[in-house]
Amino acid sequence: MTDSPPWLSRGTSEIFPHQPNSSDPKENLAARLATGDRLRVKLGIDPTGSDIHIGHSLAMRKLRAFQDAGHKAVLIIGDFTARIGDPTGKSEVRKQLTEADVQRNAATYLDQIRPILDFSEDKLEIRYNSEWLSGLDLNKTLELLATMTVGQMLAKEGFDKRYQQESPIFLHEFLYPLMQGYDSVAVEADVELGGTDQKFNLGVGRDLQRHFGRPGGKPPQFGLLMPILIGTDGQQKMSKSLNNYVALGETPLGMYAKLEKVPDALIEDYFIQLTDFSLAELPDNPRDRQKLLALTIVSQYHGETAAREAQKASLELVQGDAHQAEAVPEFSMAALSFPAKFFYLLGQTGLCASSSDARRQIKGGAVRLDGEKIANPDQDFASAADLAGKVLQVGKKRFVRLVV
Repeated sequence: MTDSPPWLSRGTSEIFPHQPNSSDPKENLAARLATGDRLRVKLGIDPTGSDIHIGHSLAMRKLRAFQDAGHKAVLIIGDFTARIGDPTGKSEVRKQLTEADVQRNAATYLDQIRPILDFSEDKLEIRYNSEWLSGLDLNKTLELLATMTVGQMLAKEGFDKRYQQESPIFLHEFLYPLMQGYDSVAVEADVELGGTDQKFNLGVGRDLQRHFGRPGGKPPQFGLLMPILIGTDGQQKMSKSLNNYVALGETPLGMYAKLEKVPDALIEDYFIQLTDFSLAELPDNPRDRQKLLALTIVSQYHGETAAREAQKASLELVQGDAHQAEAVPEFSMAALSFPAKFFYLLGQTGLCASSSDARRQIKGGAVRLDGEKIANPDQDFASAADLAGKVLQVGKKRFVRLVV
């Protein structure tokens, strides 16, 4: 039996295969680590959008922990698989992206994750899966398809639900788990990281490594699963569409203001998943815990000085003195057309998920312009000059200063 290092088990939902009382490095990842071998640890990300939020950072932080323990991180940018889109958890077929869409999204990803990973050449290998997937001929594709039955594929949770509901499942969607699994063959992964919703796909990687064989007779990869982070609303998984997310590229003040309002029930989970902070050192007061969480996470991405400035600015905003807060994030109105209705302006700032959401927020009394509540979503503004320098707020934690 080999003890699991604390960094391996912290925040981890599941490791498979896992025989806790075994010292066999094929059955116990801790035992494999104890051999001293330098493992290749894979994480794939599909650039299906332009932003990454802190919910996506869980697996990346675990990847960094492997780097710090001396292992090689293999980050796969799924520029080919993103064109299909992972069907996991989807109730209907995903819209296929163009190559231009994918390239545009991928351009922002690496910059957003630089604060998390060690980009040293000997610690990080960045690969694009079009490198091997775009060259697959029909013979190789048929070989991949022959490794799995329709019954096995329909056992995948999302497919099973859609099949039972008689929702269409297209054949190209069956290829996604196989292509993700083939990524593990191509990069010779020893460990693959993913969310708990990715267990099926990680298992396919193990199956394909067994099918194609591994150099030196190495065992198939271990799967390490991370939980799905609950959003700032405290109810549903973090998602941009639900507007309960904190983006990695968010300004220090925007990030701080959201995190200091995280529900008490989520505080410990957020500390475990998003920081290295010891739970034994947390303050007793729930409000102090919220502030510490926000300060800690903002420091990780923007530095301690910026985090403390954001904390000060947030306090000033809550006290109603928004104009004294120098760190309020700015939104340029240069690309907007005037005259414009208020709900449209609000929707364009990103403070709301959409124009319809902006209408709801305004009608619900949650929106203020320079401290004054705006109740009419159709109020017209003639020019950007009428709004320049004013602070637009949604609730207590979302705000921007409008600039020309």
